[in-house]
Amino acid sequence: MGFQQGLSGLNASSKALDTIGNNIANANTVGYKGGATQFADVFAASLNGAGAAPIGLGARVAGVLQQFTQGNISVTNNPLDVAINGGGFFQMDDLQGGTLYSRNGQFQLDKNGFIVNAQGLQLKGIMAVDGVVAQGSPSVPLRLFDPSQSLTGMPQATGASVGATGVQANLNLDARVAAPVTTPFNYADPTSYNQSTAVTTYDSLGSPHTYSMYFVKTAANAWDVYSTVTNPTGASPGFTNLGPVGSLTFNTLGQITSPPLAVSMTPADLGYAGAIAPMSFNLSFAGSTQFGSPFAVNNLLQDGYAAGSLAGFKIGSDGTVLGNYTNGQTQVIGQAILATFRNPQGLQPLGNGVWAQTPDSGTSIVGTPGSSGQFGVFQSAAVEDANIDLTAELVSMITQQRVYQANAQTIKTMDSILQTLVNLR
Repeated sequence: MGFQQGLSGLNASSKALDTIGNNIANANTVGYKGGATQFADVFAASLNGAGAAPIGLGARVAGVLQQFTQGNISVTNNPLDVAINGGGFFQMDDLQGGTLYSRNGQFQLDKNGFIVNAQGLQLKGIMAVDGVVAQGSPSVPLRLFDPSQSLTGMPQATGASVGATGVQANLNLDARVAAPVTTPFNYADPTSYNQSTAVTTYDSLGSPHTYSMYFVKTAANAWDVYSTVTNPTGASPGFTNLGPVGSLTFNTLGQITSPPLAVSMTPADLGYAGAIAPMSFNLSFAGSTQFGSPFAVNNLLQDGYAAGSLAGFKIGSDGTVLGNYTNGQTQVIGQAILATFRNPQGLQPLGNGVWAQTPDSGTSIVGTPGSSGQFGVFQSAAVEDANIDLTAELVSMITQQRVYQANAQTIKTMDSILQTLVNLR
């Protein structure tokens, strides 16, 4: 009788419908990976082996295979939301010293400054020390507000940038003017110089100082540069006359031919004797001209900045967590690290969008986003949708419903045959 075969088909179809129903129920679950039911046929075994034309005993569910295909990326308004575009899993600390894995990048900050998901699991990565991430270090929970570290962005003294840019002044000195009628130069007497301009510079503690430059024409195509510095309120002295800085020369086409000037100021000049470092920087006039047109300042830049307060965060495509400061600067706070597996289908789903490592999945392989083909890249302020095709799932549901009905019809037919046998006289 075919009751066993029909019953096994009903059970298998029922499990397949369960899987489809679960996929549809999680169509809006961020980072969800759909399942696919796999079937296997069943045959009876005998001591003498199978017959020439064996009849099977039905079907069974061989397993439910997780489908780790890429889901669509949806943009959000949360800068801490992260979508993985490609392979890899977020490493999540389970708060008991272990690691779980997730594709759900809906993150926020908890009261202690850790990046956590909705269940309170902490995102793991490598914390930066003085803005530098030591690659290869063990992964730890990323903490954006660490009470052991300053939340104030470090200032930078003018001239202390990596390229030692200093002050860059691009201006036009009027070639038509004559030498000043008053000599020698006196910053307080405008008749002793031709033109002047000023730029805000910063000392080693980030205090602003107004650095003023005065231009005195000495001969055709030749100018002397003098400078003063006005210090912040509370500094002593509040003003320092620095005197001559150097000379500028131009060719007959009005193009500058002199090299950058060197400026040096002592802590006493800056009004904070013994409290700050000396300030020195290059004063470059590259691109400046001496044409027969009015004095003009085309560009005036410097590479220093004051201290800043932490204003927000953003996560780069390589997992780098950057802190944004009110002084316009950014600093690396840490870097999220991804994990991959040789057999991701072997991961154990635990619910809430997380998986656990198993012997079947193999040991996790960690790396930075985008470092190789097996690791995807991050997309900030976005999340990965479930990889569920609702149209395909609904078609599969119809198919399994028909298979279920067909197996039920098999049992009904077997019952009819059995009824005929019972009624034989």
